[in-house]
Amino acid sequence: MTSSSPNMAAPSPSTPPPAREPPSLSNYRWARTLYLARKTMKRQILFVDDDSNLLQGLRRMLRPMRTQWEMAFANSGQEALEMLSRSRFDVIVSDVRMPLMDGVELLTHIQKHYPHMVRILLSGQTSSEKIFDAVGPAHQYLAKPCDAETLKATIERACALGDLLSDDNLKQVVSRVNTMPSCPSLYLQLRDELAQEDASIEAVSHIISRDVGMTAKILKLVNSAFFGLPRHISNPGEAVLYLGLETVKTLVLGVQIFQQLENSACQKFSCDTLLTHSLLVAEYAKKLCQLATGDTRMQEDSFTAGFLHDVGILILATQIPELYQQILSYGETHLGSSFVEAERDILKATHAEIGAYLLGLWGLRNSIVEAVAYHHNPSRNIGQTLCPLVFVHIANVFADEVHNGYPVEGSHSQLDAGYLGRLGLADSVPIWREQLTCVSPVTANPLEAE
Repeated sequence: MTSSSPNMAAPSPSTPPPAREPPSLSNYRWARTLYLARKTMKRQILFVDDDSNLLQGLRRMLRPMRTQWEMAFANSGQEALEMLSRSRFDVIVSDVRMPLMDGVELLTHIQKHYPHMVRILLSGQTSSEKIFDAVGPAHQYLAKPCDAETLKATIERACALGDLLSDDNLKQVVSRVNTMPSCPSLYLQLRDELAQEDASIEAVSHIISRDVGMTAKILKLVNSAFFGLPRHISNPGEAVLYLGLETVKTLVLGVQIFQQLENSACQKFSCDTLLTHSLLVAEYAKKLCQLATGDTRMQEDSFTAGFLHDVGILILATQIPELYQQILSYGETHLGSSFVEAERDILKATHAEIGAYLLGLWGLRNSIVEAVAYHHNPSRNIGQTLCPLVFVHIANVFADEVHNGYPVEGSHSQLDAGYLGRLGLADSVPIWREQLTCVSPVTANPLEAE
């Protein structure tokens, strides 16, 4: 197997970011989920590479995982497809550069025909064009040489995420998502700005940071191993600055990683309302974190988690709009029921779990995925320490009070008093509510011209 230098060198930030935390599972808060995942049937993992020596190395390196995984190894994309026709697999890890059928072609086929699978690309240096082609079909991208702990952690995390959603059909819907549609006005603003000869990276950064779909996608890309960052970036503005204007222009105008939201089949869905609510929760979450701790990294993660906390609603409204319409209308025949109760009854899952599943597949930080997954019921999280989940949970309730409920008017989220009490925050909440009145909902309008 041969490799070539990338056509585009990864950009370098002006100041080297601090070291990335080790890719271990020791700081992963879903210990209970992982434990249960290991107790159930073995996960089926398929590795694909045309280099037989590399496959043998993977066999040796991953030998300790035989009690938890059933592993199969294919020397080509065609052999992998033959294996898939005979057996079911949960995860595929494929090399990019292979003859006849490369990794991108293979994962594109799998995305269409086996959408339940987690799709990971593993490769050495390759062209930026090939990596950009992989932005759609690959959930994550790992670079060679990849140490055993990183590979195991990535696969185990993917398997644990699968336990968030019990319904295979729902997993397939979410796993097929390449990109989430963007608010039309923001999407057009971005294209217009990038088409200018004197396009401003600050303006581009501002627009992307105001859109839920764009934010999630740009964070997925910048945190891929292709760019070799020493730490995760959770600020979309920082991600844009790191990628650089030309790369963003290629991604938006060439590869088209963002898509404009078409008229949703769900008549009650409003992209503008979603963005306004999401940005207010983000502002509240960051402010709450500032009041509780001086940890600037946690403040940044709290803001991003707050902004993405309802990304599952965007998925529901655009991917299965008929069911989302049923959920919104549920209260008309089930008086007193909450939005989350309606989701549970109709989908057997919530928008929080659906959004967290996708963000986890895309490799976003654990603390952000966790906050999205449990923002309505933080007691389900095994952790009992200050983290973005705490602040997003409180911020969402406060924002509901401002907007009289979202997404269903009059349906308010409730504070998890037991959870907050165990963290010693019961007395702080009313004080924080008073202090947050200075964060005006008007400033949270993502479409407001500046």
